[in-house]
Amino acid sequence: IFSRNPRGSSYKTYLPEEIERFQKIRKDHAFGPVLAHAPYTMNLASATEKTYEFACTVIREDIRRMDELQIENLVFHPGSHTGIGEEAGIANIIRGLDQAITGSENITVLLETMSGKGTEIGYRFEQLKEIRDGVQHPERIGICLDTCHVFAAGYDIVHNLDGVLEEFDRILGLPLLRAVHLNDSMMPFDSRKDRHAVIGGGEIGLEALLNVMRHPKLKDLPFYLETPLDDAGHKDEKSIWGKQGANIFECTEIYSKNPNRLSDKIRDSETVGTCEYERNYCIRTGIPQRRGTKRTRRMFTSVADL
Repeated sequence: IFSRNPRGSSYKTYLPEEIERFQKIRKDHAFGPVLAHAPYTMNLASATEKTYEFACTVIREDIRRMDELQIENLVFHPGSHTGIGEEAGIANIIRGLDQAITGSENITVLLETMSGKGTEIGYRFEQLKEIRDGVQHPERIGICLDTCHVFAAGYDIVHNLDGVLEEFDRILGLPLLRAVHLNDSMMPFDSRKDRHAVIGGGEIGLEALLNVMRHPKLKDLPFYLETPLDDAGHKDEKSIWGKQGANIFECTEIYSKNPNRLSDKIRDSETVGTCEYERNYCIRTGIPQRRGTKRTRRMFTSVADL
């Protein structure tokens, strides 16, 4: 669901009947935790006044809007400092979150682990900890781990998954981990480049990603695929997981902006922001899929489309 354009600023105000239908679909199809995704155009680490003000407005509005929809989590890319330095960028992120989070929300705002390309912030666990420790309402902040990003950032989830999780637990605490973006990587280990690959078709590999899903410390989390495929490709990809005993659920990740119906562009593999997002499917282990339930296979652009 795009409730706001991931490359823009406008959004649609949903009608009460649209919201009611959205909630009914969630209930009827036994959706797991819904993960909203903020637009890639916002940069809370920026020192440019116009850019920063836009990011502050977007995160403030989206936290409120997604919370009103009873969505459990909102994830965003922390941002890039673009030359002012990590400490100044982190300070901007903290200030931006403080003006957006009141502490009375039910939604949890997730900092996404990043690859570290350019001046990106969030590629080290310590940076995410500094952001969370600095905000006024840390209880409303969690973490979303992206397998492609952490691999590219130099965390060896292929050969030392236990060690990476131990480091995460020591620095941040595993209870803060609320979701996993399950992606393979086109780029090699420690490349500091963010390029998603089809599951099993990249440098991480199928077995390593299955190990992530099976890990006793992770297996009960919601997992979200963000792989660059069309309908036929995702059908094949889902069959891989089916053979491995995973249960595939329709996407419950929401991108938090779009009245402009970008779903057709996304289905045509157009790049959105810095990453390609054509279809996202939520994978959960240990939860039986209800037989006979018809599940749509399209990405929704808004609550109204449901």
